[in-house]
Amino acid sequence: MYQLGFIGVGNMGGALARAAVAATSPKQIVLANRTPEKAAALAQELGCAAADARTVAATAKYIFLGVKPKDMAACLADIAPVLVHREQYHFVLVSIAAGLDTAAIQGLAGHPWPVIRLCPNTPVGVGKGLVAWCEKDTLPEDAPALTAAMAGAGVWDKCPEALMDVAGVIGGCTPAFAYMFIEALSDGAVACGMPRAKALSYAAAAVEGAAALAQADGRHPGALKDAVCSPGGSTIQGVLTLERSAFRAAAADAVIDAVEKTRTMGK
Repeated sequence: MYQLGFIGVGNMGGALARAAVAATSPKQIVLANRTPEKAAALAQELGCAAADARTVAATAKYIFLGVKPKDMAACLADIAPVLVHREQYHFVLVSIAAGLDTAAIQGLAGHPWPVIRLCPNTPVGVGKGLVAWCEKDTLPEDAPALTAAMAGAGVWDKCPEALMDVAGVIGGCTPAFAYMFIEALSDGAVACGMPRAKALSYAAAAVEGAAALAQADGRHPGALKDAVCSPGGSTIQGVLTLERSAFRAAAADAVIDAVEKTRTMGK
């Protein structure tokens, strides 16, 4: 038997599998993927086992369902007969599918098996992730054991299920928005004569540092921004340029639109 089993090792499933080996022995992890060669390659990299989806369903305590929402019904239909035959052995379905709540997972599975729903982001692969989670019909020890086994992913935060779609966007989509910001900052630096590699390094380090300070300081982001803006200085001039381009409104609208899209994905 394995502690952690992954069905689907794409961008997010693969990142979670990489996070798993930080706190759990690779011998306790098994991977499966629709393209078996992909699971085999990652398993070789991480030192864990590779198998098919039904084997994962038959042998893992925590069964990560790392498939797209549109593929979840087919995935669960494939493994449900295996799960029925191991009901006397406790297991938990762990879903990372956007827009599908825990009740939907149970409905697609055809049985009220225990479900933990995760909204992770890709930085879990380097131990800097954010994982919002909720649970349904689990035992009291299930979630603590899972978070301990996956502690290498980063920050775990229990979230009311009603807010999980929002959590999935603010956590899961923000890295993409941040990468766009980092790229745009580096474009500006390159336009001013800095080599591309150095510009990217500086921009990424500055964004990382600003995020760390925002978490550690406790002040409102607006106050932290004001502290950088000296009267008549270059920072306030740049801030005004961003404001003229509706920077904050665009960021807020991106979150709102992404949440609305997420809510349609489970229908």
